[in-house]
Amino acid sequence: MATALSEEELDNEDYYSLLNVRREASSEELKAAYRRLCMLYHPDKHRDPELKSQAERLFNLVHQAYEVLSDPQTRAIYDIYGKRGLEMEGWEVVERRRTPAEIREEFERLQREREERRLQQRTNPKGTISVGVDATDLFDRYDEEYEDVSGSSFPQIEINKMHISQSIEAPLTATDTAILSGSLSTQNGNGGGSINFALRRVTSAKGWGELEFGAGDLQGPLFGLKLFRNLTPRCFVTTNCALQFSSRGIRPGLTTVLARNLDKNTVGYLQWRWGIQSAMNTSIVRDTKTSHFTVALQLGIPHSFALISYQHKFQDDDQTRVKGSLKAGFFGTVVEYGAERKISRHSVLGAAVSVGVPQGVSLKVKLNRASQTYFFPIHLTDQLLPSAVFYATVGPLVVYFAMHRLIIKPYLRAQKEKELEKQRESAATDVLQKKQEAESAVRLMQESVRRIIEAEESRMGLIIVNAWYGKFVNDKSRKSEKVKVIDVTVPLQCLVKDSKLILTEASKAGLPGFYDPCVGEEKNLKVLYQFRGVLHQVMVLDSEALRIPKQSHRIDTDG
Repeated sequence: MATALSEEELDNEDYYSLLNVRREASSEELKAAYRRLCMLYHPDKHRDPELKSQAERLFNLVHQAYEVLSDPQTRAIYDIYGKRGLEMEGWEVVERRRTPAEIREEFERLQREREERRLQQRTNPKGTISVGVDATDLFDRYDEEYEDVSGSSFPQIEINKMHISQSIEAPLTATDTAILSGSLSTQNGNGGGSINFALRRVTSAKGWGELEFGAGDLQGPLFGLKLFRNLTPRCFVTTNCALQFSSRGIRPGLTTVLARNLDKNTVGYLQWRWGIQSAMNTSIVRDTKTSHFTVALQLGIPHSFALISYQHKFQDDDQTRVKGSLKAGFFGTVVEYGAERKISRHSVLGAAVSVGVPQGVSLKVKLNRASQTYFFPIHLTDQLLPSAVFYATVGPLVVYFAMHRLIIKPYLRAQKEKELEKQRESAATDVLQKKQEAESAVRLMQESVRRIIEAEESRMGLIIVNAWYGKFVNDKSRKSEKVKVIDVTVPLQCLVKDSKLILTEASKAGLPGFYDPCVGEEKNLKVLYQFRGVLHQVMVLDSEALRIPKQSHRIDTDG
């Protein structure tokens, strides 16, 4: 009778390593590897009750691996998320007739949503803290007038404005969500605040509506209505109506946006705003994997402008982005350039320099931490001074690289060490279990290995003399470190076929008869083998492919 495999057992196996096939393996390669392991582990081939039970477990594990990898849909999900991905929430809504590429895209989206839900929890908190800094005294100083004033030798840097906003969402039903938000602002000693409550209802798959109520100490009550509707699969419209009550009377406002997907990566927008600041705006936004481009034109009172911006996305681990924009209108002209980079798993740091007439030069620093945003606009000068532009550009780069080297990198290294230590502790029980499974597999291989050795000896073929897998210490400076290796001579000999041994680009820990003797540490495989009566030796990295025999592995005995 087949024994059921636990979820933990299934999640700790590498199916490709278990079958010893490439990740690009064809269905024929999978089938051949599966048949070979089935012959090795079939329970009916073992009469001893203990060996029969061990063979039964390994046989079921091989069968599970083949079932997943032989199905294109489940294989596509496994390639990205592993075995847990097959049970990820949302799999049931993905059409099985989709291609592997479409499944990958769908599950990447589901994973992002699940991660966001985990971070934000049910209340979906969002917040912004903005601190405006006036540093114009660094460059725009009146030394002639104030050179005799006591204490004027040091430039004065002041915080002239602050803004704090926070919002939370509370799902009431499957279609209704309550949103509570508030904000506080102060500038040059004067400030105020407001609080808003909104109720959003999803009316159908094509649209939703939202009612908003607000009040503040600077402005009177606010009543608003927002509507969203998909007109066609490629076109949608949003409308926002508001009534603002104040001492001057009622101020109505209306904003309507019509958007259309021009192609897979491009969206066009038409916006009409009526009220205190009436305007008409049209824009085109193109967003691809490597770039983001926007062009916009607005005609309105009091601001009319034209805007063009471009952002390049580097395909690196830090998700580096550089951007630049040009904005010109009745208010003047502004050129802005900057960059942003991921500094930890959930944090993105960015900086931008704004140079304009008559605005002057400003430096904008922004930190995004999960759903919280910290923004620091620093006004450096009201004039176009090359020195201000230079320091605004070079200063943040110097500070970033210094912080990255002295603070961020050591912190991430320490965090990695902690995670590695936790991984070792949590894996201690699993390693013991894997060791027992490997020893069981080796016992099951003995008869097959005996026959393979007899066949290879008869043709002067490939004989594995000794093989070790784990952590080797060859550097004299690391003598204090402990060598952690296991003997894998039998498992490797069992994989020899027609005087050849082929291992794919995958961790060797998943091979039959192997286990990880040093979790989280760098490992190698060292093999001493005999071919045509001549000794050969080779050492490869854990995930490096290996093909033997090779002439380059031959041990030179002439010396």
